[in-house]
Amino acid sequence: MLYICLVHFDDKEVFRRMSEAEKRELDIASSGYDRELEQSGNLVQAQALQAPESAVLVRVRDGKISATDGPFLETKEQLGGFILIEARDLNDAIRIAAGIPLAEHGTIEVRPIYQVPKHTSAAS
Repeated sequence: MLYICLVHFDDKEVFRRMSEAEKRELDIASSGYDRELEQSGNLVQAQALQAPESAVLVRVRDGKISATDGPFLETKEQLGGFILIEARDLNDAIRIAAGIPLAEHGTIEVRPIYQVPKHTSAAS
């Protein structure tokens, strides 16, 4: 079963208190864990995201497009990346998520992937 591990953390707080050497070690640990997951057959895709300030929020209301510079969420922790994994079940996904190095600095949200049913038409 597919699960997404959404990596949330306060990038300003986490990275502000880290030295350049500690940031490098975190990058190395994260890349190493991705390789471990790839070797075990659990990794589907992993990506880090740029800072929340680079986000653009897009909405369509009544046929009109609105694009707003982000982030707009009033929260300390922001989405910093994701790891799409294959796991036996939720417990296995939680075990895998606990190994993500940024779990020590933030929160990993584990969520099953919803498989959109294939329909032949909008009325089906």
